[in-house]
Amino acid sequence: MSATRFVDRATIIVQGGHGGKGCRSFYHDLWRRYPMSDGGDGGRGGHVIVRATHHQTTLLDFQTQRHFRGGNGGNGSSKKKHGFNGKDSLLEVPCGTLVYDDETGELIRELMDPKDEVVLARGGAGGVGNAAKETIRYPSPKQRFDSARLEGKAGEDLRIRLELKLVADVGIIGMPNAGKSTLIGKISEAHPKVAPFPFTTLHPVLGAIRETDISAPFVAVDVPGLIRGAHQGRGLGLDFLRHIERTRLLVHLIDMAGFDMRDPVDDYKALREELEKYKKEVAEKPVLVVANKMDLPEAKKNLARFKKELKIIPIQISAQAGDGVDKLVQKITTRLGKMNKKSKR
Repeated sequence: MSATRFVDRATIIVQGGHGGKGCRSFYHDLWRRYPMSDGGDGGRGGHVIVRATHHQTTLLDFQTQRHFRGGNGGNGSSKKKHGFNGKDSLLEVPCGTLVYDDETGELIRELMDPKDEVVLARGGAGGVGNAAKETIRYPSPKQRFDSARLEGKAGEDLRIRLELKLVADVGIIGMPNAGKSTLIGKISEAHPKVAPFPFTTLHPVLGAIRETDISAPFVAVDVPGLIRGAHQGRGLGLDFLRHIERTRLLVHLIDMAGFDMRDPVDDYKALREELEKYKKEVAEKPVLVVANKMDLPEAKKNLARFKKELKIIPIQISAQAGDGVDKLVQKITTRLGKMNKKSKR
């Protein structure tokens, strides 16, 4: 994801294919007194279908192409031959995508798991051939047939809004320059941008942690740094706070060394405040508090005050040096395992 521009909102136009025309045809041979209706029906138009997949992590594709249409149905023909159905148009989106009717604001479907899908715009029905009108064995050739029934129907036409909320087991949150990108780079194969200044992470980064002798596999997401007022739109937080709504466990990463004259105690309080003001359900998620940059001399003094004032004993690590990272991964997998057992009861 880090190599691709992250897009988590898109608006598209979808239209089902037009139904094929029904056929008006008559068959006459030497043994029949009257011609027999033998026009086949037209095929239906193709649907526009959206399906969730793990192979996509962004809605970027829908920024360059916004119009999607199902194929038109084939026309019916004589000898009661049915027209072919139009080809469906399949759109693949990341797991965690919400599909809205943009005009009404109605939520159509949440696509959480791979292969979850929903038909957005149905193709039009095919026209009815005149063979379907036959009610007696030898109908009169003067029998009228409604020509309007021959025409296929137009497909549905909708304006759709797509919104992505990433699906991950663990959400790593913290103030700018707390070391979130360094941490996810250490524990996973993700390659986020790392630099010694705030807001190097401009979009969420997913990292998959593989199974090892000391840990079970899980997926973590690094959310851009939060600042006070993030729930009101300040900084980058508001746009990306929703990406931790579907996480099961939050890691509060605190810069215990106090980079840029920051106070670790105030940073922790600010994080909690922003989560509570954003959504109560998010603030109530299980939490692991992690003290980062413990290899720096200022960190030990700040850690003592942090424990005393907040009555919290954080997990101590240095993401840059790798100290304590394996222990943190073990703690995370143990906590997730307990949560799994609790949910099965």
